[in-house]
Amino acid sequence: MHDITLIQGILLVVLAIIVGLDAWLEGLFIFRPIIVSTLTGIILGDVTLGLVCGGLTELAFAGLTPAGGTQPPNPVLAGIMTPVLAYTAGVDEKTAIGLALPFSFLMQYILLFYYSSFSVFMVKADKYAKEANIKAFSRLNILMLAIVAATNGIVVFLCAYVAQSPMRHLVESMPEWLTHGFGVAGGILPAVGFALLLRVMMKKELIPFLIVGFVFASFIPYSNLLPVAVIGAAFAMYEYFNNQKNKTLAPAAPSTSSEGEDYSDGI
Repeated sequence: MHDITLIQGILLVVLAIIVGLDAWLEGLFIFRPIIVSTLTGIILGDVTLGLVCGGLTELAFAGLTPAGGTQPPNPVLAGIMTPVLAYTAGVDEKTAIGLALPFSFLMQYILLFYYSSFSVFMVKADKYAKEANIKAFSRLNILMLAIVAATNGIVVFLCAYVAQSPMRHLVESMPEWLTHGFGVAGGILPAVGFALLLRVMMKKELIPFLIVGFVFASFIPYSNLLPVAVIGAAFAMYEYFNNQKNKTLAPAAPSTSSEGEDYSDGI
């Protein structure tokens, strides 16, 4: 168990503001848990903890993406709070994932509230657009971005720094069966997230690759994940070049257009 210092708390706020804006705009995709948790681990002085938490949390959130007006549990809060809870409460990474979910849900509900409440700005946005008032339109967008950024920073500061002692006492007061339950839930979540991703991406012709990867990762001893990554890259290259070859060999579709035909012989 460790305490988060004020400097670390401020750095976490800066991180939350930057990645929170990226999550809102979906620009650079640095808001993914594998990046956020790793950066959080660097701030806390435990890079290994950040990497492990990031890998597990990324798998849990791999298949959860916004679609239309829906908003999945917030990956930024999950990416920050998972290593923070493991660092301050002294729990393992899987248990920390389960404990971090309420914070992820909290930010999810806040963003859903913003999606609805920001509609009040649309009247002014339409007015500024109609008048071609670029400066006013830009200020309006910056105002909404500032609200989102400040909210991310405030929530992370309150959860990660201000509430670290109450969270530690809460975890310590939990019965063993409840802590074990959080650990089991946290261990299942990465598998569920990966299954959701496979449900969208998996094709029957790719199943052999999945089987080979599973056998290699489960039954062949190796010291790190680099061999699995290299094999995955080889499979991806094979599939890519095979698709390119099939496109090249595919016969051209017969034209049904009569443009360019010469009817001079029949005249």
